[in-house]
Amino acid sequence: MNRPVETREWTVTGMDCGSCAEKIRTAVERLPGVSDVEVAMMSERLRATLASDAASPDTIEKAVRKLGYDIVPRKAASVPAPASSSSSSTSCCGGACAGSAPAHNHSDHDHPDHAHAHTHAHSHDDPAERGQNWYRTRKGTLVLLTGTLLVAAWAVEAILPGFGLWPFVAACLIGLYPVARNALALLRTGQPFSIESLMTIAAIGALFIGAAEEAALVVFLFAVGEVLEGVAANKARDGIRALSRLVPKTARLETAQGVEEVPAETLAINQVVRIAPGDRIPADGVVLDGISGVDESPVTGESVPALKQAGDTVFAGSINSEAQLRVRVTKAAADNTIARIIRLVEEAESARAPTERFIDRFSRWYMPAVVGIALLTVLIPPLLFGQAWDVWIYRGLALLLIGCPCALVISVPASIASALSTGARHGLLLKGGAVVEAAAHVRHVAFDKTGTLTRGRPDVTDVVPLEANEAELLAIAAGIEDGSRHPLAEAILRRAQMDNITPTPMHGARALPGQGAEALLDDVPHWVASPAFAEESGVLDKEALACAEALEGQGKTTVVVFRPGRALGLLALRDEPRDDSAEAVRQLSKMGVSATMLTGDNPRTAAAIAGTLGMDYRAGMMPEDKLVAIRELGSPSGKAGVMMVGDGINDAPALRQATVGVAMGSGTDVALETADAAILRNRVLDVPAKIRLARKAMRNIHQNVALALGLKGVFLVTSILGITGLWIAILADTGATVLVTLNALRLLGYNPGREN
Repeated sequence: MNRPVETREWTVTGMDCGSCAEKIRTAVERLPGVSDVEVAMMSERLRATLASDAASPDTIEKAVRKLGYDIVPRKAASVPAPASSSSSSTSCCGGACAGSAPAHNHSDHDHPDHAHAHTHAHSHDDPAERGQNWYRTRKGTLVLLTGTLLVAAWAVEAILPGFGLWPFVAACLIGLYPVARNALALLRTGQPFSIESLMTIAAIGALFIGAAEEAALVVFLFAVGEVLEGVAANKARDGIRALSRLVPKTARLETAQGVEEVPAETLAINQVVRIAPGDRIPADGVVLDGISGVDESPVTGESVPALKQAGDTVFAGSINSEAQLRVRVTKAAADNTIARIIRLVEEAESARAPTERFIDRFSRWYMPAVVGIALLTVLIPPLLFGQAWDVWIYRGLALLLIGCPCALVISVPASIASALSTGARHGLLLKGGAVVEAAAHVRHVAFDKTGTLTRGRPDVTDVVPLEANEAELLAIAAGIEDGSRHPLAEAILRRAQMDNITPTPMHGARALPGQGAEALLDDVPHWVASPAFAEESGVLDKEALACAEALEGQGKTTVVVFRPGRALGLLALRDEPRDDSAEAVRQLSKMGVSATMLTGDNPRTAAAIAGTLGMDYRAGMMPEDKLVAIRELGSPSGKAGVMMVGDGINDAPALRQATVGVAMGSGTDVALETADAAILRNRVLDVPAKIRLARKAMRNIHQNVALALGLKGVFLVTSILGITGLWIAILADTGATVLVTLNALRLLGYNPGREN
């Protein structure tokens, strides 16, 4: 019986470079009925869509294991954190140094440091994540074994010259066995130009021409490089693993029997938990009782504790600093802020940067080209010029070892992963490498006004009755806005509450985008709308219009409360700019990025606010007008991108139209799931910080690409000229991969909030 079409996910341990992911992707894509294969190296995830008649999941797992990697199904978990990485199954080049076949028995218990991680998605011999010393791993053991054999061979050669050949041969063959085994597995999946194949050919060729000592040394250095690459890859994943450890394992749950300690992952919506001072908050929720400072830096990167009291939102993973809080859970563990940040960062690998896609295409012909050059190097000098075969075979073998593009392939994803991790740690979320690259090229930022450049909490400053008294005016306005979450509506409702005025009951309420709101009172429509809309409706006389213009000239947003033929009164509201808005605009200008405010507010209010911030503005804009403005701000060539920063709700069309759409909001669903990027701290200064991080990441990528290609180019030439030999070639290859990874890791310590 055929299975329904489904998407499956697995955790694959042992991937240490982009070549690893490409090998797995190619092998799985060749299986019948398997499509949409995604392999994320940093998050160790394999995702594939299986048709009804596709190969079974077991077949996919066997295909991956044949390549030398370990694989287990990814189970649903409360926090979808990356599983522990293994540097023992395989490494950069597909597990060539795994001394034996990878273990297939997987424990069903959770890692003690990853209570919410996927079950049995970890290796048992990972030095970085399991705390095991590198020399106890299989690859570490292989390094020690081949190293010992090398030392023994050198000792025999020193004591008994001429008798050290066989220990060198033994050291070479023992280390080469798993390499050859994986080369054969890759060959069966249609991948003949793998480093395993090149290593096998080079080592055996070296033995045949009598270079046993160098062959053994090459295998040893390759094994050392594998261990180093595994450690470096684990380090690159540590930032995401650290996020998964922020949520506490247990929570103090209020029950009918009292307070009980339960696993945090079992908390359900609307349950109530108690958080003692010094404890981490176990779930996203709303404070019911208590007043305390909460350190949200683990989630938002904000270093100053936020005062939380009844009605305030708190995030899982943040730390209660001062007094006990009672919190009602509002999100299940699998959907809390930390879980969604991890999921976003994990899945961001799928949105690959254009540079990364180009390098992938380049690497597909790069290695065959190197193999062709190596073959010509072996054949042409002896055949055409009568040169010695052994000399040119040796040089050709050295070229083969230069052919592995691991350093080049990992140059982009390693930098992107580090940038995403750094951004998440500072409350700057970027959805993938494509967004990072696009943000680096931004030359213009368009800001929404309310809630973005301003605090988003306006207050009613003036109540001007016209054909109703002040109480009636506020009651009707509050009735129209009752239930709305718009900042202006909330300000009107707050003012009515402060004045002990009950909103007039109405029905049929609806928003008028860019104009105001409407509701029915006894089937008669009533409006809270802009003066322009009221003027079009013919209810404002010259005196009322002049009053509205005077209020707007003071930087206040003015609305008219009216019904057909009658203006009941005016309400003026003011929303102060955020403290950091002017500084953010200054930093953007210093970076060569211009800023424009796009607002539906009237031109006089917009001019007053934009003037204090030192930026351009466009006022009176409907949502569709913002789309046009975004297109006009971008360059025709598309090279100078436009970033749109808004609240992620009213500005959704403009966010989608922009080169990079950024949603602001402290961990809201919209901020995390809308647009291309999100800012968690509601800080305008994080906009230049986001661009700064993206530019730093792109500089890091360019350094990595130059380093990888530069080393390859140098050693291609020196190998042909006979200046460098086999062991230098493999050292250059593995060394380049390690150097590129370490350079990418420098981004983990970068502070994007600091001006360069």
